[in-house]
Amino acid sequence: MTLFGKRIPFIFSPVIWFILWELIGRAELSTIIPPVSRVVAAGITILPTEKFSAAAWISLRSFTTGMALALVIGIPIGVLMARVEVARRIVGLWVNIFVSAPISALVPILMAVVGIGETTVVVTVFLFAVFVILLDTQVGVKQADRSLVEMARSFGARSYQIYSKVLLLSALPEILAGIRLGTIRGVKGMVIGQLLIAILGVGELFELYSKHFLMEEFWALVIVVFMFAFALSEAIAFLERRVEYYAAAR
Repeated sequence: MTLFGKRIPFIFSPVIWFILWELIGRAELSTIIPPVSRVVAAGITILPTEKFSAAAWISLRSFTTGMALALVIGIPIGVLMARVEVARRIVGLWVNIFVSAPISALVPILMAVVGIGETTVVVTVFLFAVFVILLDTQVGVKQADRSLVEMARSFGARSYQIYSKVLLLSALPEILAGIRLGTIRGVKGMVIGQLLIAILGVGELFELYSKHFLMEEFWALVIVVFMFAFALSEAIAFLERRVEYYAAAR
């Protein structure tokens, strides 16, 4: 970030917001916004506890399983839609509908389908993440340089080699972009699923803190979830920057 011709460190922005948060909290304008210093102190208190560790493990397990399913299913179907016109016509309409529709409204319906529990959270994470991964994979493969495909065929490459060594590598920037967006949506799905249906994991902690009006602990947990999503997003963005030369070559 540049201000008045001088480069400002990235940390400057959150520091400004935390100062404003502290001032608003100290002014006691609202009981639901405590000073950020008390929020940080509460976070330091709850993070080492066994209850938080158990909740974090449940949430991480649900999130990882749902994201793994989204990757295993979303990427192959995205490739299929890009390469097979019939598949695109059959699946494309439903993918666009689910991308546009508010998935949160479907979460309560899952209770009747898969019951109440961790399975519901896994399915919710999957639904939030899979469609954007699928669409970005389709776009990336569809935009792959056809001359590279023809060159591979002229050198006797088999079908699986064209997919693994040409199409997927060429589409890697878009696939990673889809994974990054899907990861962020997956974190949303994890929290929503645990709050609306299966009161477990971090959703159980959110419910506990809000019900007993423990706002310092509540906001501390919000910050932890935000930092988790941000860290995952930045890690995948780093991989995106590492493979940008594929897009440039294309």
